[in-house]
Amino acid sequence: MLKQGFQQKLQQKLSPLQIQLMKLIQLPTQAFEQKLAQEIDENPALEHGKENEDDFSNQDEFDDTGTESIETEVNIDEYLSDDDIPNYKLQANNYSADDEDTRIPYSGGITFNQHLINQLNTYRLNDQEAQIAEFIVGCIDDNGYIRRNLEDIVDDLAFSENLFTTKEEVGKILNIVQKLDPSGVGAQSLKECLLLQLNRKKESKERNLAIDILENSFDFFAKKHYDKLLNKFNISKEQLKDAIKEIEKLNPKPGGSFSGNLTAVEQIVPDFTIKISEGVLELSLNARNAPDLHISREYDNMLKGYSESKDKSKSQKDAVLFIKQKLDAAKWFIDAIKQRQQTLMLTMSAIMHYQEEYFLTGDVRRLNPMVLKDIAGKINMDVSTISRVANSKYVDTPYGTKLIKEFFSESMKNDKGEDISTHEIKRILQNVVKNENKQKPVTDEKLSVLLKEKGYLIARRTVAKYREQLDIPVARLRKTIL
Repeated sequence: MLKQGFQQKLQQKLSPLQIQLMKLIQLPTQAFEQKLAQEIDENPALEHGKENEDDFSNQDEFDDTGTESIETEVNIDEYLSDDDIPNYKLQANNYSADDEDTRIPYSGGITFNQHLINQLNTYRLNDQEAQIAEFIVGCIDDNGYIRRNLEDIVDDLAFSENLFTTKEEVGKILNIVQKLDPSGVGAQSLKECLLLQLNRKKESKERNLAIDILENSFDFFAKKHYDKLLNKFNISKEQLKDAIKEIEKLNPKPGGSFSGNLTAVEQIVPDFTIKISEGVLELSLNARNAPDLHISREYDNMLKGYSESKDKSKSQKDAVLFIKQKLDAAKWFIDAIKQRQQTLMLTMSAIMHYQEEYFLTGDVRRLNPMVLKDIAGKINMDVSTISRVANSKYVDTPYGTKLIKEFFSESMKNDKGEDISTHEIKRILQNVVKNENKQKPVTDEKLSVLLKEKGYLIARRTVAKYREQLDIPVARLRKTIL
């Protein structure tokens, strides 16, 4: 039986403005600049740049965190001020001036696919073959591989290009594509990629043995079962070593070697800077996070004109409603930037003081165990806010530029009952693996025993977890032949 009724319940929800503020806090410096430019383009009431300082009676005031106190109250009709100049202004560029070139460099040239298509023009192909070849080139990823089988390519040619062909014809054209540079392009697997490169090399005993190994015992080679390779091919260690060296010279990602890609050069812009001055840590926020923003004078004049007008038409009222919406958005955005600056500085300052010994010495062993909850408790903020600050931002330290989340780590107890950071354990693991006998790599079980001897009571599965986090392969794959 259906019933209708009322029910009261209390729910806590984030407002749309709070959600937007959280997204703003999460942005690193470069993404923040893009967001800032987008907001200025979309909101004509918001302008970038400094106002004339002589036109303001109020002096710049700064709080304890180094961020300017911003007057955002509005008086007349909630939007107009008695003064000729509005009080909306954000001038938080109070850190050291940035003279660096803020433009992002780009590498010139043609795309990888266009580079391959240009080479196809040197082959004599009819219209259908040329169309198939270009389609195949379009299927090649940035690493130089085709990740699809020929049957799928035949089907796609029929559906998308209205071109009916056969698997044999596509295979024939694929063989032509695989002759293009860089060597190994157009392969459908790592094995095929390596064989394509070896087949182009000058014939030699080492090259022939390497081809034989890849064609007939690729699994043994990939898993480094050297003893099985020695027995199967009845060769000496020196011969196997020479063949492996021949394979190691090859490029497993031929597409990555193409230098003409029209892609942005990866560039990290530190959001914070930590310096040591007379034994004291100094923290500053990148000045690009502190833009000069103010409300457009023209919009202020429009509202004043409407306020002084005796006859108010419907079109004028609609225009004023639009202006008020844009002013609200501009006012909120300026306030949000202020809150973003305060949150970033407050969070990073807490992290810096929590890891003060590390920042003063640069010794990884001095890193204290620290989780998001530790910082959240110190500054009375939510864990999710700390996570947004830490996950995507960098800090320039005397020991290099670091991702902030690298300073967070779990804690473990040593045999003395002291809390230690997992960073210290990972550093020991790296050193042990680096200095191990590569003919007999140390297994996870032996690594666990070695750590216990050093006073770190860690199980084998925990060692395996840390090893994977460090991108260290298992012992079998670290084995080399000498």
